[in-house]
Amino acid sequence: MADDNIQELALEDVMGDRFARYSKYIIQERALPDIRDGLKPVQRRILFAMNKDGNTYDKAFRKSAKSVGNIMGNFHPHGDSSIYEAMVRLSQDWKLRAPLIDMHGNNGSMDGDSAAAMRYTEARLSKIAGEMLRDLEKDTVDMVLNFDDTEYEPTVLPAHFPNLLVNGATGISAGYATDIPPHNLREVIDALVYLLAHPKAELEDLMEFVKGPDFPTGGILQGIDGIKKAYQTGKGRVILRSKTEIKPLKGGKQAIEVSEIPYEVNKAQLVKKMDEIRLNKDVAGISEVRDESDREGLSIVIELSKDANADGILAYLFKKTDLQVTYNFNMVAIHNQRPEHIGLKTALVAYLNFQKEVITKRTQFDLKKAKKRQHIVEGLIKMVSILDQVVATIRASENRKNAKDNIMAEYGFSDEQAESIVTLQLYRLTNTDVVALQEEAAKLAAAIEQYNLILAEPKELHKVLRADLKQMAKDFGDDRRTVIEDQVEELKIDTTVMVADEDVILMVSKAGYVKRSSIRSFNASGTDDNGLRDDDHPIFLDKVNTLSHLFIFTNKGNLIYRPIHEVSDVRWKEIGEHVSQTINGLDADEEMLNVFVFKTLEEAGTFLVATSDGYIKQTAYTDLTPGRGYKKRASVYTKLKTDDAKVVSVTYVPVAASGAVLLMSQNGYGLRYDLAEVPTNGPRTSGVKSMDLRDDDVVVDVALTDDKADVGLITQRGAFKRMQVGEIAPTSRARRGVQILRELKSEPHEIVDFVVLDSLQHALTVTTSRGKTHDIIPGDHPNSQRYSNGSFVVDVDTEGVPIAMEARLLEVVTN
Repeated sequence: MADDNIQELALEDVMGDRFARYSKYIIQERALPDIRDGLKPVQRRILFAMNKDGNTYDKAFRKSAKSVGNIMGNFHPHGDSSIYEAMVRLSQDWKLRAPLIDMHGNNGSMDGDSAAAMRYTEARLSKIAGEMLRDLEKDTVDMVLNFDDTEYEPTVLPAHFPNLLVNGATGISAGYATDIPPHNLREVIDALVYLLAHPKAELEDLMEFVKGPDFPTGGILQGIDGIKKAYQTGKGRVILRSKTEIKPLKGGKQAIEVSEIPYEVNKAQLVKKMDEIRLNKDVAGISEVRDESDREGLSIVIELSKDANADGILAYLFKKTDLQVTYNFNMVAIHNQRPEHIGLKTALVAYLNFQKEVITKRTQFDLKKAKKRQHIVEGLIKMVSILDQVVATIRASENRKNAKDNIMAEYGFSDEQAESIVTLQLYRLTNTDVVALQEEAAKLAAAIEQYNLILAEPKELHKVLRADLKQMAKDFGDDRRTVIEDQVEELKIDTTVMVADEDVILMVSKAGYVKRSSIRSFNASGTDDNGLRDDDHPIFLDKVNTLSHLFIFTNKGNLIYRPIHEVSDVRWKEIGEHVSQTINGLDADEEMLNVFVFKTLEEAGTFLVATSDGYIKQTAYTDLTPGRGYKKRASVYTKLKTDDAKVVSVTYVPVAASGAVLLMSQNGYGLRYDLAEVPTNGPRTSGVKSMDLRDDDVVVDVALTDDKADVGLITQRGAFKRMQVGEIAPTSRARRGVQILRELKSEPHEIVDFVVLDSLQHALTVTTSRGKTHDIIPGDHPNSQRYSNGSFVVDVDTEGVPIAMEARLLEVVTN
């Protein structure tokens, strides 16, 4: 009989079948991340088990060995070292953009050092890991039995942030490998929000938000084409290089300082390789290589000998060491139970679809719970209305079961309602609790209505998802660390090698005079001996670097660009060069409005632009980068709708900036609303309506500020008023605002200008129609109420009518 169970099979068939099963297991259950939550099974089990144990960010740390043992015993029947290594990697902020584990103790280093043994370290979930697990208890994901059928574990986590792209993934399985780079949380969420509103968005549209990978170790990424190809096909090749700076030392020497290295490069091995190049004298000029990294950050110093070619040495190190590496995208994830090469849009769409499922299931759970409670509350309210009869019936009953049966039979209560009535404590029968029950019933009805709306209307579900995503960006978003450069632009940067890298004093005047002078010339002459006419004054005066970039915005919507090293170099006593000497097409009465100096032409922020006739917009920095004809022509940064209109304010807004836009009009109205209400438009547009202007009113100025700031304003009658921004309640864009001056029947005050006060002791300078100036110390004036007109500070009869007010330029630090 035993012989009946013996099968004769070809070895090739058996091996093929068994290896296919093994491969499927390795692919799905070990090495590749799920496209929905971006986790491998071991990572998911670590997070789930620690959360189940209450080992969360708001509790005390717990020994890693205890967590590992629990994970191994209940969910992951593999070696403890593989679990602990996965846990350690989840805690390393140089590997993950948003670490999911907080760890006390030695968790390894960028030098390749291994972590301390699990008996020495302590761990808990990070705050953002809590967002991966939130709503797990609301039946949002499928649960399956663990390996010994004693407990349930999730097949995927709810993942309220896009972990796959934010933290990336690496892994090698049978026939597949994956290498997904980390990304910036805020950028990915911006792309998700856009995709939610524009399901047919193309890759180019999404790359307006997701510029490229954002590695936790920073660095400079080169190769836009490689990024585009990777986001399209899942495969691509880019160059990742260290962030370096060449600094002068005493005695005419120089040093190359490395502050950021490529992702997953072993720092100790990199330093060792560069020191070998020094010892072998493969390149002349390196005198010492030191690793000066400490708790403040990474720092590798390559000290050069006198007269060494720093740029040539740096180029050699880029080529011969891991100071520059090739990064290959290989974006593979489990999608619909099978491994796939995924592009950016595929990953985003899959995540959005998953989140819609999670929100739907969560809402169904909340709805079921609310309906169940509503049924109980209805029974309790009905019971209160016939309280004496119910009490009498219960007292006449033999026992609890008999009491339940009696009140169900006599008054029509359901089993659940009857159970809640017989278990009710006597103190709950007070009038206060009756009111509380009625309030709870109203809240439940409203909640049920909202839940039904979310389940019935996709738009409502989208609204909930959008709010969740934006909250994640607000709570956990941070600035980009990796700089992205197109290789063509990198060649441009190489041309600046011939420019002397030095600090100079730069001045731009209101009338349009521009100059740079040596620090020595400036110190010899003094600030005021600047060569300007009496009716002109500086609007920018500071120490800058010759490799930086100058942007001058005029009040007629023109933008003048100059590299600092191209600005006319004159003695400080000389007036300098007027912009009209090189720039054609400027109006005779055109004035310089605001000046900005940037270190690179690849900033990621925007400019907030506002005009006197009530229009406002944000324009991306990248839209204003100079063209070939910048030396002879100004570019347009905003379109003015009428000849009378002018630009009143240009403010640079960094990527991470937030706050409120504050506007004031000549007729005494103030308006404040969130910066997010101002859309980003191109340079040749006027923007959107900023303020509802009536009776020939105009906007006098616009600023970014917050509730706690103070603002100083000046009127045409010479009155100065200091008030708190919080006096102007935040509302919405395009409204008229609130009156911030007291109305007078004769000679009413009109606002000329205002300044957000960064210091109460920092003087403000008022310019009058007679060319005179009057200084005001804001701290000498108390804060006024909204309907106050302030106090008179300028005698208009003798000094003239105020026409502008500016914060006085701070003293330039030259040493």
